Amino acid sequence: MKAVVLVGGEGTRLRPLTLVTPKQMLPVGRRPMLERVLEWLAGHGVDEAVLSLGYRPDAFLRAYPSGESCGVRLVYAVEDSPLDTAGAIRFAALEGGVDRRFVVVNGDVLTDLDVTALVAFHRDRGAEASIALTPVEDPSHFGVVPTDEAGRVLAFIEKPAPGQAPTNLINAGTYVLEPSVLDRIPGGRKVSIERETFPALVADGRLYAMGSGASWIDAGTPATLLAANLAYAPLGPDGSGVSGSVLADDVSIASGAVVARSLLMEGAVVEAGAVVTDSIVGPGARIGSGARVQRHSVIGQAYVVEPGAELMEARLPQAG
Repeated sequence: MKAVVLVGGEGTRLRPLTLVTPKQMLPVGRRPMLERVLEWLAGHGVDEAVLSLGYRPDAFLRAYPSGESCGVRLVYAVEDSPLDTAGAIRFAALEGGVDRRFVVVNGDVLTDLDVTALVAFHRDRGAEASIALTPVEDPSHFGVVPTDEAGRVLAFIEKPAPGQAPTNLINAGTYVLEPSVLDRIPGGRKVSIERETFPALVADGRLYAMGSGASWIDAGTPATLLAANLAYAPLGPDGSGVSGSVLADDVSIASGAVVARSLLMEGAVVEAGAVVTDSIVGPGARIGSGARVQRHSVIGQAYVVEPGAELMEARLPQAG
């Protein structure tokens, strides 16, 4: 089976890390996020993935010059300009020669969803498109998907007002699509699958959805990227001021420093007396002596935090 993997976004919520590195090439458990996604797909019979690229496509081509990763063949589809979700799916599928049932996934979602079961659900109902759903506490930031008893989607409500959602089951970003869905997507312009394509399928009674209690992390924010690392990585050894953290190679932590529940990327330096908690320190960045970096702060590549600085929810350097 083929898959289309959406990896073209700029990752603005993860700046400044994504000023240099595309979001899906950031580490999750000491491996690029994309490899976690490809390994999961390979476990469900996907042997070819079309990467829908837009932002910094060369980073992907440099990382996988052989056109293969995790046992999955890679095809690169590079958009000249952003086409939104449905537009990107159509472009990538056509570029990749997709001509039969295929899977679509968001490249920044990490899950152990049973894709094999989703494909069987889709086939058994004769669906044109099927969506995986996951429950969340606050669905107001997502696409909410009420269904009937058979799983037929009754509506597709994008980001309902707080307290107004008819269900807490949301679009989990994994789809099974028939090639006919591509014919529903106009070419040459931006098209949202959530706002245009799915509602049209609902109107025709051709969209189904399957709920799942599978693990699910949308790793597109500092808090969720950090959570993904803490969930997927073997944590560095506790002791000498370090606890519950993910440490890349060549990290240097001075005596008297404290690092807790954080991600330190390759070559990061934490000087004596500094404190890093619940934060991300980018490659080659340096936290000066006595500085405090806390509350989901993100320190970009090679940035130097001055000694004694007090940072909370900081993003340094600032974009622009």
